[in-house]
Amino acid sequence: MNKIIDRTRQFILAKQTSMFSSAMMLSVMIVISRLFGFFRYRTLSGLFTKEELDIFFASFRLPDLVFEILITGALTSTIIPIFIKYQGNKEELNVNISSIINLILIVMGGLIVILYLSMGFIVPLITPGFDNQKIEAVILYSQFLLLGQLPFLIIGNFLTGIGQANKMFFLSALAPILYNLAIIISAIFFSSRFYLLAPIFGVMIGAVLFLLVQLPVLSGSNFSYSFILKKTSGMLDFFRIVVPRALTVVFAQIDATIDLILTTLLGAGSYTIFYFAQHLQLLPVSVIGVAFGQASLPYLTEVYQDKKFEEFKKIVVDSVLNLFFFTIPITSFFIFARTPLVRLFFGGQKFDWEATVATAITLSFFSFSLPFHTIYYFITRCFYAFLDTKTPFFVSMGTIGINTILSLVVVLIFKLPVWYLAGSFSLAMILNVTVLFLILAKKIDGLDFRLLVVESIKMVLATLISSVIVYYSMKFMDELIFNTSYTINVFFLLLVGGLMYLILYLFLSWLLDVREIYLVGKLFMKAREYRKKIIEFYTIYE
Repeated sequence: MNKIIDRTRQFILAKQTSMFSSAMMLSVMIVISRLFGFFRYRTLSGLFTKEELDIFFASFRLPDLVFEILITGALTSTIIPIFIKYQGNKEELNVNISSIINLILIVMGGLIVILYLSMGFIVPLITPGFDNQKIEAVILYSQFLLLGQLPFLIIGNFLTGIGQANKMFFLSALAPILYNLAIIISAIFFSSRFYLLAPIFGVMIGAVLFLLVQLPVLSGSNFSYSFILKKTSGMLDFFRIVVPRALTVVFAQIDATIDLILTTLLGAGSYTIFYFAQHLQLLPVSVIGVAFGQASLPYLTEVYQDKKFEEFKKIVVDSVLNLFFFTIPITSFFIFARTPLVRLFFGGQKFDWEATVATAITLSFFSFSLPFHTIYYFITRCFYAFLDTKTPFFVSMGTIGINTILSLVVVLIFKLPVWYLAGSFSLAMILNVTVLFLILAKKIDGLDFRLLVVESIKMVLATLISSVIVYYSMKFMDELIFNTSYTINVFFLLLVGGLMYLILYLFLSWLLDVREIYLVGKLFMKAREYRKKIIEFYTIYE
């Protein structure tokens, strides 16, 4: 029995040995987590109307603002490079990382108190299209989330950062699955009695589970937490890195808050439509881009600190092409199969056809920037490996400003529908990544642009041909084979269409000699490797 426990511990806390295996591990777990997340959305859309969900999703805006500033802004860009820098000296590591964590916790406590007390003033400002009853509900739910969700998520993300710095990804990827599962169970069993409070309480329970499941990470790391707050070299590095990064996130959160303000002015249910479309577009971004970005930072940091600059250049070019290979075809699929996708993920009993069509159109506008949005997380990690967060900050500040201006113009002046907000986001994201990539190329003395352009054109060509064939095939199947008034048939339509699309795209990529086609073989090899490890685990003690 003890041997089985030890083997389980070794499997869960296993350290990945390459950037690709790390990204694959994260991607698989994020896929599972996101599927639970979309089951959560489908559950909610079946239990509540889009007008009611406006209240639920708007309640997350202020807690999310604090979370993004402290975690996305202050933690993810700093803890891994600093952890790697000091991991050779346990005492220095403990003092530096503990001081950073404690500083973030102090700031978190202050922000929670300020926002809790000023909620009655802030919420009416950011939800001008809501009536008094909706505003009061948003205030109450936001206060619950500030106290019952935010602290646990933030502490849990400290453990996520420590695990990723040690190249342990299993538990940090498992945590969001439990988080989503708690929300789903709570909504299904208690919404009839507690209304929107049921999923809110589920969020709070899920946040506690998110923290608890990651505690074993500490035993697999050489870091020991202590109650200490010192001005150290690591703390100075932290401030040097964190200020521009945190400001980048602040501007992004202001932009997200403006989106909330504008969508509430577009009519009831508009924020839910925008939110659903944005999060469906974020599925491939998270599975591929965020996973790749998180997995790449430890390796990029090590390569750069070892002054292997040519290897760094190769990683950049290969990674961008790898990401394009997966995301260019996904972009097209999200555009031509947008309506069945929305019906599958959000087609709950109370999510009407008008909302489905609006969400589908909004999704297609978001999807135009999908390859660039995916690359964004990798490109910014390249700068973080240099301990340079100023460049992404200034570029993001400019493009966020452009997005905000475009959003205000399309809603307040031209009175255009909600999907034009998604269009302004896509334009800003494409501009952001293009500028960052050009700056990065200059910073590392050039990249192989010819290879990038030639391979990208091949991928686009393979995608376009595949898309035209599969689009008309799906229309034929929709009309003559599948009765898509039933959700199960929508699933089969997407499954058959998706498989046709995948086979065609891979065949055309092979025909056009797209060099990234080798990734498919590598994926199968890695999958077999993990399958072998799991089989060995279950059979070795029989």
